[in-house]
Amino acid sequence: MHCVVGSGPSGIACAQALLQQGLSVRMLDAGLRLEPSRARAVQELSRSAPAGWDPQLVALLKENMSPNAKGLPQKLVYGSDFPYRDSKLHVPCSFDGVGLRPSLAQGGFSNVWGAALMPYLDSDLADWPIKTAQLAEHYSAVLKLTGMAAREDELAEIFPLHTPEPGGLELSRQSRSLLQRMDRNKTALHQSGIHYGAARLAIKTQRSPEQPGCVYCGMCMYGCPYGYIYNSAATLQEMQRHGRFTYQPDTIVTSFTESADGVAIRARDRATGKELEIAAERLYLAAGVIPTTKLLLESRQCYDHTVWIKDSQYFLIPLLLSKRAPDVRHEALQTLSQLFLEIFDAKISPWSIHLQLYSYSGVIGDAIRQSLRRFGLNFDFLAGQIEQRLIIVQGFLHSNQSSKIAATLKPNSSGPARLELKAELNPGTESVIRKVVAKLVRNAWNLGALPLSPMLQIAEPGRSFHSGGTFPMRGQPGPFESDTLGRPCGWRRVHAVDATVLPSIPASAITLSVMANAHRIGWESANAT
Repeated sequence: MHCVVGSGPSGIACAQALLQQGLSVRMLDAGLRLEPSRARAVQELSRSAPAGWDPQLVALLKENMSPNAKGLPQKLVYGSDFPYRDSKLHVPCSFDGVGLRPSLAQGGFSNVWGAALMPYLDSDLADWPIKTAQLAEHYSAVLKLTGMAAREDELAEIFPLHTPEPGGLELSRQSRSLLQRMDRNKTALHQSGIHYGAARLAIKTQRSPEQPGCVYCGMCMYGCPYGYIYNSAATLQEMQRHGRFTYQPDTIVTSFTESADGVAIRARDRATGKELEIAAERLYLAAGVIPTTKLLLESRQCYDHTVWIKDSQYFLIPLLLSKRAPDVRHEALQTLSQLFLEIFDAKISPWSIHLQLYSYSGVIGDAIRQSLRRFGLNFDFLAGQIEQRLIIVQGFLHSNQSSKIAATLKPNSSGPARLELKAELNPGTESVIRKVVAKLVRNAWNLGALPLSPMLQIAEPGRSFHSGGTFPMRGQPGPFESDTLGRPCGWRRVHAVDATVLPSIPASAITLSVMANAHRIGWESANAT
């Protein structure tokens, strides 16, 4: 039996590869789920078209999402914080200037992710022992799980689609206007190192009346009532019908030891606290960078030793469109990212810079109105004017130009060890971000949008949740490094398959590459010695 810890995207991808290789898989998972009352509300809405929704149920699923001028402190789903719940109890940590958090939820952070999908570029993987050619077939494999809405546009010339038939999504009025402007100025933008295209998203799209998909209800940021945004928990449900797959929820893995012929796993029942012992031929850790790092350190009793979590720096800036889009508040649209911008400029960075553009959503509209209300202005009228011209950019840098997080396991004589996480700021990061903003300002005419530079927000390390690298893969791994099968130095039957083993974190969206690498490790380790 091969055991996989965690039901997030990397765990599901790895388990899928193991099953495809004819192996038996047991998934150990904390498995927290949405509260029954909210789950019933989601199910009720899913039974009808948006026009027939009960406003009270909609309001329930939008609860606790109170934006302000600084955005959202934490993204929820269906008004619930269950993706983050109970982590302090079962994964003891302290956080000093760090935005990253663990998840014990079934499906992990695919419950709250932005669904952005992009492969990595070899030019961003100079310190990796593998390249994109070794990930290509695994990109294709995991895209069969997630699905992808994308366009065969100019980005496909740089970032392959890895799927022959992507779904199609309609762009919002704001995005269509912006895209038309950029198309007219394509040559100038290319000369400036700016490439653009439709966002690639793990959203199910309608392909026929028998294959329904996105209905543009505008609920993406709160949680799709129809489940059209990919969640690895959906694949988990399908896997449970497989004869060689077993799912064991309410299981908190605490440590493990390896022998010549297997791995002894120590765990605890989340509900009863009962101690558990589980035997596995191989163990695959896919619990997320914080829990996986803690497990690896604790199983070796590596106390007071610091390992480093690399992070793709996240920043946020509004753009003011040169042309307004009327009545965006009532437009039928999807509210995840609409467009991607990729910047290649050696004067700013040796690595690519990834920008995700978001047009109007209820969350953005609420933030505008709350900001204006503080000044006692006619906020509804002004908000209506502003929201027709405002889009939001989420930006990401390569981890080599970002801050990092020190992770140190501290012993505790009266209880479980605690993982201390402390931010170490990179003094050059802000300068790089401001150069990116300045570049957008210089290209405002060609883009059709002006960055509102005074409103730039630079998030704390880990806030992007694009983080990993505590046990990086190396061709010849040393202490606290892993081989290309994710096996930390000294282990032969234990594989870390989530972002923990990424040597660096490129700016591009992380989940697709994490899933592809996890699938690769699962596939190749089936015959490992």
